[in-house]
Amino acid sequence: MSRYYVHDVGENAFMLELAILGFLRDSPLHGYGLRKRLTALIGHVRPVPESTLYPALKRMEKAGLLVRATEPGAAAAPRHVLTLTGEGERELRRRLATPERLDVTDENRWFTLLAFLRHLEEPAAQAAVLRQRLTFLEEPSSFFLDGDRPLRAEELDDPFRRGVLTVARATGRAETAWLRETVAALEAGGARPGRDAPPGDAPPGDTRDVIPGT
Repeated sequence: MSRYYVHDVGENAFMLELAILGFLRDSPLHGYGLRKRLTALIGHVRPVPESTLYPALKRMEKAGLLVRATEPGAAAAPRHVLTLTGEGERELRRRLATPERLDVTDENRWFTLLAFLRHLEEPAAQAAVLRQRLTFLEEPSSFFLDGDRPLRAEELDDPFRRGVLTVARATGRAETAWLRETVAALEAGGARPGRDAPPGDAPPGDTRDVIPGT
């Protein structure tokens, strides 16, 4: 699939299409079942109405990423089953292996990508993508600045802003710990990392107090 297709759609459509590719890689789906899965994954951030979903499906079908077949419905009305094509699988792997900067820094786009990263299959390629996110998280940052200097929660008198940074720091530390553990396991030969490892403390010099992408 040529890259012109990717850049012909907006940012929201890009995330929607990635999720469509991923869910259809999981298994063929009817339109209703696909919409339910999309709503569960990204609907809390960006609603997935029929007026958005079905034009996207038609666009992707025209591009050769998916096909639809008609089968009898339970109440005599025919139903359409959506299936990913070989071209669609290649496009999914390409998007997973070469994420754009915003796919890594925007929290919602990142979680959408992460939900289907297993379809990349090669442990080294998976680890490379996770390392991009890890590098981003390790950059000092904050919602609030003193000049150009990121402020830490302890430096703020406003309890609500302090709360924003306190929650963000805990979230960032937990994700950083998971990323390091998972990358190490993948680079050690593709072994699955432990599911219940504790988040641990932030590394020395960790100053990130921001929830990425928000």
